[in-house]
Amino acid sequence: MTNSKKYKCVFFDLDHTLWDYETNSEEALQELYDKYELGGRGCVPYELFYKGFVRINNEIWDAYDRGLIGKEVIRNERFHRVFLNAGLDNYHLSLEFSEKYVAESPKKKNLVAHAKDVLDYLHPRYPLYIITNGFEEIQSTKLVSSGITDYFKGVITSARAGSKKPEKEIFEFALRENGFACSDSIMIGDNLLTDISGARNASVDTVYYNPYKLPHAEQVTYEISSLKELQTIL
Repeated sequence: MTNSKKYKCVFFDLDHTLWDYETNSEEALQELYDKYELGGRGCVPYELFYKGFVRINNEIWDAYDRGLIGKEVIRNERFHRVFLNAGLDNYHLSLEFSEKYVAESPKKKNLVAHAKDVLDYLHPRYPLYIITNGFEEIQSTKLVSSGITDYFKGVITSARAGSKKPEKEIFEFALRENGFACSDSIMIGDNLLTDISGARNASVDTVYYNPYKLPHAEQVTYEISSLKELQTIL
């Protein structure tokens, strides 16, 4: 897989693409489950608690990405639903747990496999930017904690752009703010809706990071299962 096109700018998604959301979330959740002694409050064992979190968290973020709910639902309802699913009905505790999770999980430093190597390779060759739907106040914490802040010239959040992926306006904002044309740019991400169809809406080429090689029918410019493969494209 080689590429003859010369790009002038590379956009990355952050969660699940560079920052290892799954590992970092699990570490934070295990610590909080133990801290709040949820097992002694009638909650299911941690393995089942975590399994329920993954399902509910994916559902609620997908609804947010589709514009069906606002971020306040993630903050105020996510862990209430997780708790109820785990056999624990305590809304006040779920809010406290949510606040601690949002504070602690971004401090985790795990990156997706080969992320640092690929950033070392790309950084001298291209200006790199993050485009994320993640909450404004915690994205910089994730970058600092994982040691990758200095690779990026900027972070474009949905809050700052006034729109969120997959809306084309967030990509157009990123291009306009940094002085690049859509034809000069490429977007790398793991989410077919927000990253891939979003970039395509703005006529930006795409790299779909698909580590589990899940089948799909989406139109992508490139597809990779390892970040190392970016070195054959860029």
